[in-house]
Amino acid sequence: MDYEDIVNSEEIPSQPERKETGKRGRKPGRKASTEKIDMKAKLERSRQSARECRARKKLRYQYLEELVTDREKAVLVLRNELEKYKQMALELDAGRVPDNLQTILEEMGALKQE
Repeated sequence: MDYEDIVNSEEIPSQPERKETGKRGRKPGRKASTEKIDMKAKLERSRQSARECRARKKLRYQYLEELVTDREKAVLVLRNELEKYKQMALELDAGRVPDNLQTILEEMGALKQE
């Protein structure tokens, strides 16, 4: 036998055969119309979920904005009170008795109400 006869006698397949039962593609028995309905329902659920998420986000931001506003008001009240006490301390350091010392002490509860 020649070398050519040996090569010709042994057939080398060029590509392996493909099986028809792969995992990709449409599944047998499924209908496209049910997939469209399922897809529409899925999209609608997604839209609804997004609407609810945006509504929750809006409420959360409103709550935080109200919280910040309340805290800012409290800070202003405390700064005014601090300024009042600073002025009173400056007058006491200067040797003067502030006019509203009695009311301030009553507010603080330092003096007993008689």
